Amino acid sequence: MQLLHTCDELRRWSRPAWQRPARALHFVPTMGALHQGHRRLIERAAAPLSPSGLPPRVLVSVFVNPLQFGPGEDFARYPRDLGADAALATEAGAIALFAPDVQELFPGGDPELTRVLPPTALLQGLCARTRAGHFEGVATVVARLLALVQPDRLFLGEKDWQQLVILRRIVADLALPVRVQGCATWREPDGLAASSRNRYLSGSDRMQAVGLPAALAWGEQAWRAGERDPARLVQLVRSELERADLAVEYVEMVEALRLRPLDPSTSPQGPLLLAAAVRCGPSRLIDHLVLMNRPPIVAIDGPAGAGKSTVTRALAQRLGLIYLDTGAMYRAVTWWVLRQGVNPAEAAQVAPLLEGLELSLDTVASGIQRVTLNGHDVSEAIRHPDVTAQVSLVAAHACVREALTQQQRVLGVRGRLVAEGRDIGTAVFPDADLKVFLTATVAERARRRAQDLEQRGFAVPPQEELESLIAERDRLDSTREVAPLLQAEDAVELITDGLGIEEVITVLVDLFRERIPEEAWPEPEGDAVA
Repeated sequence: MQLLHTCDELRRWSRPAWQRPARALHFVPTMGALHQGHRRLIERAAAPLSPSGLPPRVLVSVFVNPLQFGPGEDFARYPRDLGADAALATEAGAIALFAPDVQELFPGGDPELTRVLPPTALLQGLCARTRAGHFEGVATVVARLLALVQPDRLFLGEKDWQQLVILRRIVADLALPVRVQGCATWREPDGLAASSRNRYLSGSDRMQAVGLPAALAWGEQAWRAGERDPARLVQLVRSELERADLAVEYVEMVEALRLRPLDPSTSPQGPLLLAAAVRCGPSRLIDHLVLMNRPPIVAIDGPAGAGKSTVTRALAQRLGLIYLDTGAMYRAVTWWVLRQGVNPAEAAQVAPLLEGLELSLDTVASGIQRVTLNGHDVSEAIRHPDVTAQVSLVAAHACVREALTQQQRVLGVRGRLVAEGRDIGTAVFPDADLKVFLTATVAERARRRAQDLEQRGFAVPPQEELESLIAERDRLDSTREVAPLLQAEDAVELITDGLGIEEVITVLVDLFRERIPEEAWPEPEGDAVA
């Protein structure tokens, strides 16, 4: 463990990004008084982002930030033990600890301080209502630390949810070159969220404090039983907190991603936050729940050959979601049309073949999907070049799209899936939690197609011919009358030229976690089973 106390020491240790070793730099900012929640955060930061990735370098900072303490708060008595903090950080996987004093970070004092002001919209409720200036202090010091450290990835706990949302927004608005990763709250066996201020609690206070997660658990139970009225949920939690003799500062229910109050006249979209703050003995404690109407849905659209099937299958396994290969469904129907010897361009000939069609997708070993049509395993047959050449024609028929879209929507009612295709985010699942438009240049897609054909033992046409075929398929897909290939307005475009599969998956996981916290949808341990 290397201890760094000055900005110059930090700069020499960190070095500019272009001079760094291949290992990424992950950063965990703290105020010290490290506990098991911090340990878990540092362990997450020390883990490679992918199975084949190099272990990153991890830097932890310890700085009791005076800017985020209000008058009468516990700045002077906040627990400080740098030796214990360094020992825990080392055990968890950190290789350096930055512990500056106030003069080192803010050499000119308050008159010379450049402050970072979070958006007012994120400061209308929750902790910001009673802690004026707190999040300005947090944003100012974290922005300063990020400028000094220049990490590749910033690790923050989901426990301080409002802080996480605000810092994500600061990073995005200032276009800082760092990814923000939130990590689930670590809890004691009785449910109490880890906090440095828990050490203020006496034995009786500690027993009383568990009333906070217990009250929120009652709210979650009511939600699972079908209660959707925010006012009733808030009142239920408040009543339970008061029954536990906890001094309630607030109980609120807001949109989790934007921290906006819920509009009773509209149906809320995305995860919701049910949060509370209480006083217990000498400590102020916060906690929350993230509530969802259904398990998450991820929609990945894009043109042919962009690598959607490969990354979607891997993403589903990584997140514990069911992989819905809609492209395979259309390929299967196309295979059936060709097998029956009808003209794939004639809807009148195709429509009768859809009656009584038995189509199923099953995930087997290692996340591989088996496609069965009318008792035939067509998993390999649907990848034949003849099917590829005709699938856009068949998919353009309204009867085909209507039949398969309806089947896909039925599968999506229960959520917990990731689907890829051409119109998933626009026509099939317009309310998906994450929409991505995955694409690549025509030349790159032709190169990948050639590789795929060679691996499957098919003849490989010249590059120019493949590019022409792909460009024509793009034209057909984007100009068809029914559900054309379009990027949804709220979809994130991801161009995959030059990116490996693991790199694309890492980006997709980051996008998913910006919308769905780990607390609401934890990643499975080991391989996911669909």
